Amino acid sequence: MADGRELLYFDDSEPWLSGAAVRDAVDHRPLPPADEVVRGGSQVRLDPLTGDWIAMASHRNDRTLMPPPDEDPLAPTLPGRFPTEIADSSYDVVVFENRFPSFSTRIGGEFGHVDGEDVFPTRPATGRCEVICFTPEPSGSFAQLSPHRARTVVEAWVDRTEALAKVDGVEQVFCFENRGAEIGVTLPHPHGQIYGYPFVTPRTATMLRRAAEHREATGRNLFRDVLDAERRSGARVVLETEHWTAYVPAAARWPVEVHLAPHRDVPDLPALDDAERADLVVAYLDVLQRLDRYYPDDHPLPYIAGWHQAPVHTGRDEFRLHLQVFSVLRGPGKVKYLAGSESAMAAWVNDTTPERVAARLREVSQ
Repeated sequence: MADGRELLYFDDSEPWLSGAAVRDAVDHRPLPPADEVVRGGSQVRLDPLTGDWIAMASHRNDRTLMPPPDEDPLAPTLPGRFPTEIADSSYDVVVFENRFPSFSTRIGGEFGHVDGEDVFPTRPATGRCEVICFTPEPSGSFAQLSPHRARTVVEAWVDRTEALAKVDGVEQVFCFENRGAEIGVTLPHPHGQIYGYPFVTPRTATMLRRAAEHREATGRNLFRDVLDAERRSGARVVLETEHWTAYVPAAARWPVEVHLAPHRDVPDLPALDDAERADLVVAYLDVLQRLDRYYPDDHPLPYIAGWHQAPVHTGRDEFRLHLQVFSVLRGPGKVKYLAGSESAMAAWVNDTTPERVAARLREVSQ
């Protein structure tokens, strides 16, 4: 890209797939070097009361916010039109370094302490943040992708998980999608993100701690026991395929929440075999399409969908890959705001029951 960031095309159509044509579009935008944009602009600080690392990324405050349709930065660049992040005039799936990353290998700095106080450790926000565009179309959703294109996205997730896991300093890779204004999406173009964190995230650390306690008490894998229990009950199972089960977790926090887990014990997306990846496309598209039919007013469900994968260096024998997709919409036009109990105390209150949510998702199956 014009500022030195990396861009990768994942092609599944001709003439690109066979190599009959070569992508040689050039990004001519007058952008400042990416190294200058992020250098010194992001730092990670430890919260001494929780042990959580918090990223301070002041340069992100200037990121693009809901541009007009003719200035979609994730669209292909057409002759005589607004130059976008993708210089070529067409693409299938594309991944590129985020222009406003929370974590980057370009960020400098040293380990240290806020105000020189030992109780406030700091470290450089080293890592990687990428954007993945699912389609060149400016609108739509993942649920509307063809199975062929959705499989390309899966392969891109696999490729980037493997690549980011090799980046020096990255401890965990997270592939996710935010959809809908209620979630806080700043670009309506169908896309997701991929983070390479310089630490194991708090949620993952908690799950690994709980898994270790379960192993010590029972000798079994916690993630396996949860999946087996959900399948035995069936009360919250939304769908089952040959290799995957989707279910509403028994202690769901969100108004609408579904987990999608493989039947085989695997730590991350790259560990899935070809049959599991093909079946994932079927199961995931089915789940997302049901979510879009969940409310009767034809309002597409806003959601966050994220892949929970084992950290790069720790807990790989204990962690199991699974997807979590959830929505803040507790009813048509009603957003669940994280108010006092959730935000201040992390004590969650759900406005429905997992069994009712699962029954509704089974009901809206085509």
